[in-house]
Amino acid sequence: MTSPDAALRLLGDLEQVVLGQQAVLRQLMITLLARGHALVEGVPGTAKTLAVRALARGLGLGFGRVQFTPDLMPTDLIGVNILGETGFTYRPGPVFADLLLADEINRAPPKTQAALLEAMEERQVTVDGRTRALPAPFTVFATQNPVEYEGTYPLPEAQVDRFLMKIVVDYPPAEAEQAILDRHKAGFRADDETTYSMGETMTREELLERRAAVDGVHMDERVRRYVTDIVRATRDDAAFVLGASPRAGVALFQAARAEAYLQGRDFVTPDDVKSLSFPVLRHRVVLTAEAEVEGRSSDDELRSLLETLEAPR
Repeated sequence: MTSPDAALRLLGDLEQVVLGQQAVLRQLMITLLARGHALVEGVPGTAKTLAVRALARGLGLGFGRVQFTPDLMPTDLIGVNILGETGFTYRPGPVFADLLLADEINRAPPKTQAALLEAMEERQVTVDGRTRALPAPFTVFATQNPVEYEGTYPLPEAQVDRFLMKIVVDYPPAEAEQAILDRHKAGFRADDETTYSMGETMTREELLERRAAVDGVHMDERVRRYVTDIVRATRDDAAFVLGASPRAGVALFQAARAEAYLQGRDFVTPDDVKSLSFPVLRHRVVLTAEAEVEGRSSDDELRSLLETLEAPR
């Protein structure tokens, strides 16, 4: 099995740039290794954009950023054919990037959000009947703000289900916040990548090799059955109006293999599956009105559900 050392070195570099968000950074890395996409939710100022920019820099990948706004059109994202003197010429949109940051994705109308569906699922876009492939490492990291609801559009269920994970970014601990101020005093600037103190830790080729290595991580039949049991249990849980789809099982399967790989193992344990059930499933289930009124979250209900299922030994 290809060593995860390069991925772990990159993770270590990221932790020196984005302070106090180790769990978030690890989940971003898992998303990348598992060939997935991530929905990153957090209040403004919690380094969501910084984390993705630093990840792109550490990989030496092409980085694209789109600010989603109510007037953003699908062609602004995927490109458009322009009529010139010699006929139509295709002008590609920012979606043709290795890593795409979709900032505040829920501020764009559903028609524009839907333009990402084909790109996220099939790594390609179709414009005027012609299909064009996206770069091999293509990954979408979309951010949304849980506080500012005015002027937002709910993401369609089909869109949400295509995100491997929903990564929740909380405030960093007090010591990390103090370290952030100390670092800015020393000259760090989030908008200046030259101050990140990190180089290219893992090349595009190394990333693709490590993705292939993740595909080789073994998951025993009993653990696979545990994945299925968890996903199916969400559909029978009285706290959920909507349970997770079969795609959720595939996502949990792939994410757990990436976690095992980062830990240097060539096999998945039930703990890998259990720990990743929260980021993989929290956006795929819908709470009942009663559960919401009681102030319970998807994570609360998933935690209760997992306690009722026996993990394989």
